[in-house]
Amino acid sequence: MKYEKLCKQIIELVGGKENIEAVVHCMTRLRFTLKDQELANANKDALKAIPEVIDVVSNKVSFQIIIGTEVNQIHPELLALLGMKESEEPKVKKNIFKAILDVMSESISPIIPAMMAVGLMAGVLAIFVAAGVLKDTSPTYIIFNSIKDGLFYFLPIFMAVSASKRLGAPMYLGILLAGTLLTTSLNGVEGLSLFGLPLQTITYSNTFIPILLGLWFMGRVNQVLVKIIPKSLEYFFSPLLLIAITLPVTLFLFGPIGTWISDGLTIGVEFLTGTFGTWIVLALYAACQPLLIMMGAGNFIVPLVLAAFASQGYEEIFIPAFIISDLAVSGAMLGYFLRAKNKEQKQFFGSVAFSAFMGITEPAVFGAFVKYRRPFIAVMIGGGLGGLFAGLMHVKAYAMTNLFGLVSFIGNKDYNNFYFMIGALVIGFVVSLVAGYLLWLPKNEIEAETVIDQVESKSTLNTVPIATPVSGEVKSLTEVKDDAFSSGALGTGVGIVPTDNLIKSPIKGKVASLFPTNHAIGVVSEEGVEVLIHIGIDTVDLKGQYFEALVEQGAEVDLGSPLIEVDFEQVKAAGYDPTVIMIITNTQDYLEVLPNLDEDNSLNNDLITVIM
Repeated sequence: MKYEKLCKQIIELVGGKENIEAVVHCMTRLRFTLKDQELANANKDALKAIPEVIDVVSNKVSFQIIIGTEVNQIHPELLALLGMKESEEPKVKKNIFKAILDVMSESISPIIPAMMAVGLMAGVLAIFVAAGVLKDTSPTYIIFNSIKDGLFYFLPIFMAVSASKRLGAPMYLGILLAGTLLTTSLNGVEGLSLFGLPLQTITYSNTFIPILLGLWFMGRVNQVLVKIIPKSLEYFFSPLLLIAITLPVTLFLFGPIGTWISDGLTIGVEFLTGTFGTWIVLALYAACQPLLIMMGAGNFIVPLVLAAFASQGYEEIFIPAFIISDLAVSGAMLGYFLRAKNKEQKQFFGSVAFSAFMGITEPAVFGAFVKYRRPFIAVMIGGGLGGLFAGLMHVKAYAMTNLFGLVSFIGNKDYNNFYFMIGALVIGFVVSLVAGYLLWLPKNEIEAETVIDQVESKSTLNTVPIATPVSGEVKSLTEVKDDAFSSGALGTGVGIVPTDNLIKSPIKGKVASLFPTNHAIGVVSEEGVEVLIHIGIDTVDLKGQYFEALVEQGAEVDLGSPLIEVDFEQVKAAGYDPTVIMIITNTQDYLEVLPNLDEDNSLNNDLITVIM
């Protein structure tokens, strides 16, 4: 198992197998339903320290671990270690509206790569038509353009594949139900009746709500049949009864309900655009999308987008808005990158800016926006203005795509639409970049040179010296082989290759936290400086072996007080990097945190200076 080590770490830190009731995932995060969420909350810092983890979000609904696009590979391995099946659902009661949105989001997420492929194909075809390489009436164009028709016409089948397990329905029977609805005998046919009762004329292609409702009902029926049909007869009769019961109910009930919901969504969007104007709705969504991502509500737009494509053949609010917003996030982070002087910060802001440019904004949102807050303002300004321009110019998206399928906005030779979209993106990116550059910069970056000069001239500024916790060779935090620390996202600090087995307190203060495995300890100084000492790389896996705590959590300590004794020879023999990492976790609260890498690192020297 490729991610076995990561999954075991996560399971341990969220409270163990017995604390996990269910775990699902979307495109970038694992969402846990826990019996006791406080057990996981107590280990949030340890979870964030895992290199693969971008951030951790805890709320009343779920405990979320943000990982990135590899989550769809990690989730099955996690379930295997937990002994769970993908169809298992949380046993606790949820808000019904959110539960519906979760099902839609989790069912649609696996299909998004296919939708993106369709969007990129549309863009390539638009380029070839514009260049005169192809005509839109040529057989080659028609064949490749049919990829789009293949996705949206057969959307119920795609949904049957992605949602069957989630809803407890046998997958192939779910596909059979979807395929039956799409046959020429049922799809859009007028004048049909069943058992002598008339059926409403329903077009089942290009929509997914009737099949989702049908799959949900099939899952409930399946639960009943499993209980009442003898095992010896289940193989023969259960599939027959499932489809025989579910199909009529879908035709009589769920088909009309799906039509009413689709029509309602369309009417709702038309009401918003008619009342406030398309341009206002587009501008607001482009400005506020990072907030929605932070709340885990980023996918609620998909049903609206699909309904728009089904009814109009294009979408003019959410697709332009989310592309503009993603680029605005990239611009804001690039503004921070250009302003930052600290090497670690430049590396961090540069990486999240590139990630956002590629369409993955979670690292920026959870790694920078949540921490510093003001980036939200930069994106609201830039994204809002870019969205406003796109709305006023009536930009339309002819395919569900991202930045790299931009040429699909040419659509039916609508070049002005394409040019206006480029203009909106330029506005969103440039304005957010400038706003990010001007609006926010940490105080320690703004005043760094001044502060350093004042410190060198023995200024009267308040300073807190942080001593060396262990004898050894001091190195820059960027040299530490742990991305969670070396990026500087957790705070400014240093690494130490130890030559002594005794970890001592670098300050006078109080032990605020002591990890159960004794591989990390947090001490808070009398001035409120939060110092985290992390002993070794990935040594949490040793589960406390070779580590002996000499203090308890809550203990008062003096400078030089023994904290933890470590057998570093055994740690190294077990294959672990022994580097001791010391960081100031509340770095952002101070004017500057200055590592001192040049001096002798005896215990009484100032290895780190905190400027108040």
